[in-house]
Amino acid sequence: MGAVISNPQRGIPAQPVTAGVSATPLTVLVLDDSPAQRNMVSALLRKWGHVAIETGDPVEALTMARDPDVSLILCDWMMPEMTGPEFCRCLRAEVTETYPYVLLLTSNQERSAVAEGLAAGADDFLNKPVRPPELQARMNAGARIVDMQRELRSKNGLLERTLDELQLLYGAIDRDLDEARRLQMGSLQDTHCAFNGADVALLLEASGHVGGDMVGHFTVSDDIVALYSIDVSGHGVASAMLAARVAGMLSDASPDQNIAMTRGAEGTFTALSPEIAASRMNDLLLKEVQTDRYFTICIAIADLTTGGVRMVQAGHPNPMVLRANGKVDMVGDGGPPVGLLPDMPFTAFDVQMNPGDRLLLYSDGLTECPDSSATMLDDEGLISLMMRHKRHGGLSFLDALHDGLVTFAGTDEFPDDLSALLFTFSGRS
Repeated sequence: MGAVISNPQRGIPAQPVTAGVSATPLTVLVLDDSPAQRNMVSALLRKWGHVAIETGDPVEALTMARDPDVSLILCDWMMPEMTGPEFCRCLRAEVTETYPYVLLLTSNQERSAVAEGLAAGADDFLNKPVRPPELQARMNAGARIVDMQRELRSKNGLLERTLDELQLLYGAIDRDLDEARRLQMGSLQDTHCAFNGADVALLLEASGHVGGDMVGHFTVSDDIVALYSIDVSGHGVASAMLAARVAGMLSDASPDQNIAMTRGAEGTFTALSPEIAASRMNDLLLKEVQTDRYFTICIAIADLTTGGVRMVQAGHPNPMVLRANGKVDMVGDGGPPVGLLPDMPFTAFDVQMNPGDRLLLYSDGLTECPDSSATMLDDEGLISLMMRHKRHGGLSFLDALHDGLVTFAGTDEFPDDLSALLFTFSGRS
């Protein structure tokens, strides 16, 4: 037989108390204006293995409740300075870092009283006279909720710390990508370059921080200029790095390293036929670069004296020739991309340009640009745009094409990189 607690005036009848320690020890705040009642309830709590702190002052109780160790509050309903519901409202308004579980002790069994207590912020009720087994059961239920709240707070804290770390990481990545974008745009040649008998205009716009497109040109001799348009599979840094490497293979800064040029017997450089350059790129990508990415490319070797252009179209969209009379010719026979399979056959073709003709090399970001209904611009749409803006020349023409894409898509944020090169042949006098 356990101890017996009796206080008929305060509502706790004589009951046998089973000795034992709670499975979940709690720090319990006992708020009651009766010292005797506080002492008896506190003694009972300690016998069950809990830590009991007590006060008869609701204001002091609000201060004590800020202690994160206080996980449960036993609060009397009727107190002279502040009622139990009033205390709950103040508690929920002032103590926000933690959430102590509040058990109101009341002799008022009306439903309206229960509703008032719940609305004020109480979690549970215990009717007087209090029976120790019921009190213990209610506290055990509260302990389970307190444990879940603590676990949730712990996981939320871990989540917040992880999010903070991720934010720092993403900030560093964004800064690196911005720098990569500046480097990529810095590697782009001047967007307009004039030659004796022709000029070249360039457009490059990445769909993200950096893109896998690149356009450019290099000088072979006073009479020969080479043009190229590259589109690497995928997006992001890896594609941009491969695009930059391929563009580096087609630079006239180091003719000996240019994969599309060869040194003659007299020490002068000449252009290789573009299908040979594509084949050399294919071998290099598969044997040395060893990447799972591939790229499409169009290389054109233009004779500024005759207007003859020899091209290879390795998986790239068909080049367009806007004739001086306003007609648009789509040229090329297609071909395999670079870097998919070894020993792929690449075939060159020739195009004759006359003064006033314009050659457009571009990536599929233009023709595969979707409108609001996911319908692509396609070849016909690009031809229509070219004919609509044929009065423009050079950069103005490319800007007009870009504006036309914005109008077609209904947005200036495109799902793929955009790149284009416009070669205008004027002829030599």
